Amino acid sequence: MALPPVAWQLDARPFPRISSRSNLGHETLTRRSTRHPLPRGEGEVEQPAMIPLRDTLQTTSFPIVTRTLVALNIAVFVLQLASGRFAETLVNIFGFIPLRFLEPGRFGYNVAEASLTLVTSIFFHGGFVHLIGNMLYLWIFGDDVEEAIGRGRFIALYVACGAVGSLTHMFLYPAATIPSIGASGSIAGILGAFFVFYRKARIVTLLPLIVYWTLAEIPAVVFLPIWFGMQFFNGFLSIASMRAVQEVAGVAWWAHVGGFLFGIFAAFVLRDSAQVREKTFQDSRQSPR
Repeated sequence: MALPPVAWQLDARPFPRISSRSNLGHETLTRRSTRHPLPRGEGEVEQPAMIPLRDTLQTTSFPIVTRTLVALNIAVFVLQLASGRFAETLVNIFGFIPLRFLEPGRFGYNVAEASLTLVTSIFFHGGFVHLIGNMLYLWIFGDDVEEAIGRGRFIALYVACGAVGSLTHMFLYPAATIPSIGASGSIAGILGAFFVFYRKARIVTLLPLIVYWTLAEIPAVVFLPIWFGMQFFNGFLSIASMRAVQEVAGVAWWAHVGGFLFGIFAAFVLRDSAQVREKTFQDSRQSPR
């Protein structure tokens, strides 16, 4: 979804604001003032929203891990809001900073503390749109993957994909000192696993036309490659625009790419060791989920 550029402020405001142009966004914070917003084209493009509402798969068990992760992300976000002026400090402590991970001693961290931010950073979000977009995707796709591979493996997959997403971002921007936060690397991995397990599923999607919005059932084998292609394209744009400064502001697109590809890889590994149950499709017009 195309949103106005909003940069994170370091002027001790109650809550850090982060630029975003994606419903599913792994955010990197920028030190530019909102009085000088990021010019369009710096790693971000205007793009219409393609909003998934649900899939047409039937689940047979309650997705307790998926729902718990949604609740936990919301709880952490409420904590960010309640922390007031301390919110900026929380993000700096628990966000993932590539250079701090590579050289923890320079920041007063040890290796274990720096490594822990690979996990803690995926539970922080930069605003309501960032949180809602991520949780929407997790709510829709997470329950099916959780049922496919089991609760324990789902938790491991969620954390691992988030970590791989952050490391992919670090590989492209090793000298970056801006905190990166968000669950999108994790959720991108869930999308990758969903693509492996349930390519034939259909995604009920809200699509923008010229003058109005419409609903359509898009096959997952079409929806997810389109989503991935958008992340990959924007990732290359961000490299071109940020190559001189080794920093990226707004959306860390390569965290999406890394998480998605790792999710596909992990799903192929787990598919042979887990009993992935075949699911039946339901007509969304007759049996709303």
